[in-house]
Amino acid sequence: MTIALDPSDTTPASSSAPEEEGFWVPGAAAPEEAGESAAAAPAETGEPEAPAPAETDQPEAADHADPADPADPADPADHDPVVVRDAEDFGVYARTGGWTFALKVARSVRPGGQPAEGSAARKVSARAFAALAGCSPERVMRYYKAWDMAADDGLVPQFEVLEPGADIELPDADVWLSYYTSRNSASSVRGQAISAAAEAEGIRPTKALEVAENPTALRAAILADPGTAEAARGALLDRMKEDPALQTELARAIARTDDLKKAVASEAKVADRIGYVRQIVENGQIRTPAGQTVDAPAEVRAEAERHLSLIDELDDSEEAGEWAGEAYESVRGLVAKAVEEDPALRVQERRTRFYSSLQKATKVFEELTLDEVMEEEIYEEDMLQRLEALQEAIGSCIAALRKAAPTAP
Repeated sequence: MTIALDPSDTTPASSSAPEEEGFWVPGAAAPEEAGESAAAAPAETGEPEAPAPAETDQPEAADHADPADPADPADPADHDPVVVRDAEDFGVYARTGGWTFALKVARSVRPGGQPAEGSAARKVSARAFAALAGCSPERVMRYYKAWDMAADDGLVPQFEVLEPGADIELPDADVWLSYYTSRNSASSVRGQAISAAAEAEGIRPTKALEVAENPTALRAAILADPGTAEAARGALLDRMKEDPALQTELARAIARTDDLKKAVASEAKVADRIGYVRQIVENGQIRTPAGQTVDAPAEVRAEAERHLSLIDELDDSEEAGEWAGEAYESVRGLVAKAVEEDPALRVQERRTRFYSSLQKATKVFEELTLDEVMEEEIYEEDMLQRLEALQEAIGSCIAALRKAAPTAP
């Protein structure tokens, strides 16, 4: 808005004033720039604003200037009373928000079941108030309940002391959302749980309730925005810790999707390799190829610590698969080297491997069901040949072990 000033109220710039940074000096600017330079000077010097030529555009108000506006925009006498009333109502609501309407309900509504005595006799039911207002009784009662909770906290007066038409000083608008919810779902058990979770996260319950009531919008946001998808993933992981049913559903969904199964198997392999290296660092023990668990040599432990520190420094967005593979192969190689360089450990490793193979072979042979051979016609010549070859191999193995057995004293 362009404001005209009386030239007698301004102090003209002295032609002899020294030229300093931020001050306007006559003659220092072209005539067409004089108005703009003079207008900028008060902002930096604190001097009264000099009058600008009528044809000069004002940078701050050029787009909103209205030549019909009076000199004093805050004088109600210079404006239409209807506009003044709207502006005053807007100002009240801007300062108090929903408290403005809650007060109208609190001083005028007497819910059913309450006695109509004293000043309460002038009040009406929520249904009657809603009919007069052209809205639902549920909406009226949401305002009523918000006022009731605030009154319990001592923020506003109780209903009993409010009479129709009474005015009081209202709380700030930003406090309103702490007491009011515009959603019916907030009163349900589900809504209360969502509201409690929202408060624990430090957000307004109305925001969480809105998302919960519109899962399609939530899905769209997850599909379109990586940040929303990441937040949803974190929330699901947190919920699964206390929701076995959700764990089962997600596991079933993964098992039925080939790509997800491959991804899970790949990540499981990475986790196993990192766990192998981490166990050496944290427990100071190694697991040999044959399955023995022995104390880790210093060289192996130092190498494991080096690789693990690199893995732990990776960002969440970085893939750990290559790092885990390199760490696993490096440490595994040192473990095999340590086994071969220790005679006693080498002998025990081979003994353990032999026993493991023997146990597997024994288990497989024990699982052969000979009764079926007699009852069913499943015999083939190749079966007998394989068993005879196996018998010869077992005989050779027994002979070798007998030779290796220490002689009795």
